Amino acid sequence: MSQTLTATKISIIIPTLNEAGNIKQTIATTQPSTNIEVIVVDAGSQDDTVTIAESLGVKVILSTPGRAVQMNTGAAVASGEILLFLHADTHLPPGFDDMIRTSLQQVGVIAGAFTLQIDASPLALRLVEWGVRWRSHFLQMPYGDQAIFITKAVFQEIGCFPELPIMEDFELMRRLKHQGKIVILATPVITSARRWLQKGIFQTTLINQIMIIGYLLGVAPARLRNWYRQIKIM
Repeated sequence: MSQTLTATKISIIIPTLNEAGNIKQTIATTQPSTNIEVIVVDAGSQDDTVTIAESLGVKVILSTPGRAVQMNTGAAVASGEILLFLHADTHLPPGFDDMIRTSLQQVGVIAGAFTLQIDASPLALRLVEWGVRWRSHFLQMPYGDQAIFITKAVFQEIGCFPELPIMEDFELMRRLKHQGKIVILATPVITSARRWLQKGIFQTTLINQIMIIGYLLGVAPARLRNWYRQIKIM
């Protein structure tokens, strides 16, 4: 890795809300690495999320709830030239920092994400992973659980995450794919299977597709969020 690449700082932004069971291991996967900062943006956790994050020596700031708002808040105080948006239940692979810097040096590349691996054994989840790979590579549409990365300059140029109550990562990718290439790294991040297992793999996948179709048909994001919450508890 050249000195020029390692001199490029990466700011890792982790939005949290009651993630005490995940945040320690997630932060651990950001190390060892070169020239990074970790910013945890908490939306009022009632558990030990903030205490754990502070004990690990990372920057912790508070925000109003909402993943898009939290990520934009973190980006606003980030000192890195590259922004990496990481879910609190997603683990980075070793060498992620070198991979990101190298990818963003490629001509025409303006952003990227990792391949998705889900940390549970059911065969149906392998089909979900296959679908994510297809969507990411052929449609240039990775989602937030794939650890999206982008230069801060491009992020600011496109207007940051749209502060929607749902579908903020989908809309960001729609904007980005018209500006340049979105690279998908072959090395996976490992994300928790909890949301698939809590509701059911088929049901979760179906709900996600309903949200996308509704959004593309012009259903208001606030209404989609209400549908999402109601369907989840049925």
